[in-house]
Amino acid sequence: MAFRMIFNLRAQLPKYARGLATPSAKTVPAVLHLKTGQSFQGRSFGAERSVWGETVFSTSITSYTESMTDPSYRHQILVFTTPLIGNYGVPNNDAPTDDYDVGVYLESKGIQCAGVVVADVAERYSHYQAVESIGEWCKRSGIPGISDVDTRAITTLLRDQGTTLGRLAIGHEALGPAPAPADYWDPSLDNLVAEASTTEPYTLNPSGDVNIAVLDFGAKANILRSLIRRGARVTVYPWDFDFNSVRDEYDGLFLTNGPGDPKHAKAAIANVRTTLAEWGRPVFGICMGHQIIGLAAGLDAYRMMFGNRGHNQPVLALADSGSIRAGRVYVTSQNHQYALTLSDPFPEGWEPFFINCNDSSVEGIKSTEGSGKKVWGVQFHPESAGGPLDTIEMFTDFIQTCRDDKALREGTTGGVGDTLADVGFLAALTTMLHE
Repeated sequence: MAFRMIFNLRAQLPKYARGLATPSAKTVPAVLHLKTGQSFQGRSFGAERSVWGETVFSTSITSYTESMTDPSYRHQILVFTTPLIGNYGVPNNDAPTDDYDVGVYLESKGIQCAGVVVADVAERYSHYQAVESIGEWCKRSGIPGISDVDTRAITTLLRDQGTTLGRLAIGHEALGPAPAPADYWDPSLDNLVAEASTTEPYTLNPSGDVNIAVLDFGAKANILRSLIRRGARVTVYPWDFDFNSVRDEYDGLFLTNGPGDPKHAKAAIANVRTTLAEWGRPVFGICMGHQIIGLAAGLDAYRMMFGNRGHNQPVLALADSGSIRAGRVYVTSQNHQYALTLSDPFPEGWEPFFINCNDSSVEGIKSTEGSGKKVWGVQFHPESAGGPLDTIEMFTDFIQTCRDDKALREGTTGGVGDTLADVGFLAALTTMLHE
């Protein structure tokens, strides 16, 4: 009898433990419909409204708050492969604007994805920085979510058939029939960069010693943090701003991440093509910015089957540059649906920089040593948030290159590179005097 009681108690423990995270005081029906015909019924959390979008999956294990506020997820229904989401709640998103931060704690001012799909949502959270649950956050932000669905099955479908248009139906709309295929809205047909970009220029860390211009295609806040924390004065411009009209005021140009198809950003591609042809100062691009650089350099871009989204993407470095060493594998954070086409030969003056170890997609390009240019583009996010920091020093490399380049133009000592140059000059002078 005692053995049976212990056995029954052990069998009930998972249910009790689950109840600690997911109480269900109110049950509102929710359904995720895919254009390919599959439907997944579950329970609603967050805002009680229905949305359309692209259904994508992320393999990120942590940092759901950073993922949900990443502008690259704009108009996407985000499926988390991690079973439990929300266990550490949501922090206060207000931060100072100074030489250390950019006004927000997360990646933007609010949730960017259209909806959230999880296997199990934690409505009770535990973290010293948390101020609300993920459900409260989504409800306050007007973002619907669905839980109690088989995210493994959904992820398998998306992996096999590719990113799929979806409808997240909530409440009474969840009780109705699935939409007809013609009803689904495809956000990739729109210029999402124009939606995500700033509309007015603004400056961060005005006392910085190097002046960096940023073209905003839908920037993650941690990109801007990573620049100002290395001492840069950063001026952020809208995506279609003609940087060439002010380029000589700046020591470097940075192109950010952003959502959607890079070929919609025609004005930016044309402007950057002129910059690359006529301007010799350092240029660095991440994600969408990397694709814009590639298109401006003469490469093509294509839509991937299901994209790469997660904090565990391995990339192989094909060339040395700054802190990066050829032949080494770096683990990276990524969020993109499009990639540059690997062509042979590469455009003159350009070479592949990184390749993805899983699918062989282009993860980076750079100007060649003989081109006279200092341009780098990477598909992944060196600044992560969340994710590994294997490549974070690429920001240090870029800012130092800008400092060294500025020092050479102005004839001053600007950093380690100039110090080494001075040492070489003194050594040569000493040799001449002894001769």
